[in-house]
Amino acid sequence: MNTAVTPVEHAHAVPANCPNCDTVLTGHFCSNCGQEAILHHASVGEFLHEFIGHYVALEGKLWGTVMRLLFRPGALTLEYIRGRRVRFVQPLRLYLTLSLLFFALLKFSGTFSPNMTEGSEASQEHAAVAGKAQDKASEKAALKAAIKQAAAEKDPASDDNRIDIDGNEKLQVYLERWPAVRHQMDAFDKLPSAEKIKVFQNGFYHYAPYAIFALMPVFALLLKVLYLGSGRRFGDHLLFALHTNAFAYFIFIVMLLVSSGFVHFVLWCWLLGYLPWAMRRVYNSGRGTTFVRWLLLMFFYSILIGLAVGGSMLAGIMTIGH
Repeated sequence: MNTAVTPVEHAHAVPANCPNCDTVLTGHFCSNCGQEAILHHASVGEFLHEFIGHYVALEGKLWGTVMRLLFRPGALTLEYIRGRRVRFVQPLRLYLTLSLLFFALLKFSGTFSPNMTEGSEASQEHAAVAGKAQDKASEKAALKAAIKQAAAEKDPASDDNRIDIDGNEKLQVYLERWPAVRHQMDAFDKLPSAEKIKVFQNGFYHYAPYAIFALMPVFALLLKVLYLGSGRRFGDHLLFALHTNAFAYFIFIVMLLVSSGFVHFVLWCWLLGYLPWAMRRVYNSGRGTTFVRWLLLMFFYSILIGLAVGGSMLAGIMTIGH
């Protein structure tokens, strides 16, 4: 097999055979393995060229992808469905890149913070209310126990004397089946509010990207149901989900980087109008039916996003002590 690298002085000369698989070359790329025909000696300049050319894609792939994604709703999805794919960044790579960048910026900016501050007047008032509620609960429990004790003395064999387990007791019984969860919950309850905030933040940053990514097939399934009979396959809906959610990540990234209120207002307007516009272009539906489908999609997907974010925060409790 020919493993020679094209010398620098002959860098523009195409060799007869592929240096990688020895296939006869007929162009600038091997038809068998896809490797470039013209190779250069390893150097810092060559490494930088490969990084910029293949990952940042300044030669046009990234630029064409971003322009269609931002300013032509649904166009990028249609291009991919029609088979014009090599000129654009792959949808999954685009989504994952923007998702990673968004959550990284969100973490370093410290924007996300659950509202659990203590030490303020509001938190003190909340603590006082909680104390009163706890006192009332204790009084109620004592009264309930006294009534049951009196009833038991009167008729010990009666079914009415069985002790009903309240919500807290049911939770305790349930947690007894999961000792690890019970241990983590007990550890969480002993933490001050500031530490609880950090637990929720850690859970959000660690699990939310995966939870939201796991919702992409669900987003596609919602579209599949909303557009029954459209002829679109599930893969087309999934492609649309990746592109539209990648667009949302891009908008949120700009919001994190730019603090202008006017810019945020414009971006929110574009974000709200983008999805129905893209739906109408990709699925070729009317304005009225698109608007109804958009409302239904946003209603169910917003609930799922809330559950994913909330579940991610709660999952942070399992990281205490690890």
